Amino acid sequence: MATRVPLIIEQGSTFSVAVELYDNLDQPLDVTDMTAEGKMRKYFTSSNSHSFSTQLSNGELILEMDYVETANIEAGRYVYDVEITDTVSNTVVRLIEGIVTVTPQVTK
Repeated sequence: MATRVPLIIEQGSTFSVAVELYDNLDQPLDVTDMTAEGKMRKYFTSSNSHSFSTQLSNGELILEMDYVETANIEAGRYVYDVEITDTVSNTVVRLIEGIVTVTPQVTK
């Protein structure tokens, strides 16, 4: 079951958040041979999406968007999720999900 994590993205600013990952024994998750993919959409059924850049290392997931990407997202509420794929067993797990609030940029 995915963990719900609310995110706030400031429109026109660089976004980066690190999420620590643990296994069932509360040890840092071994992310060797794993990849991650994350997207946000206005609604679950929206055809348009915005992708997060993802990095996995040492039991940590990093989600990022540069300031150009965030400037092109309309302010408001969105839904998102991040899935990890074990490339050896070819299993996919939804890791985190939730609401993204994009706050409007005033200084342009």
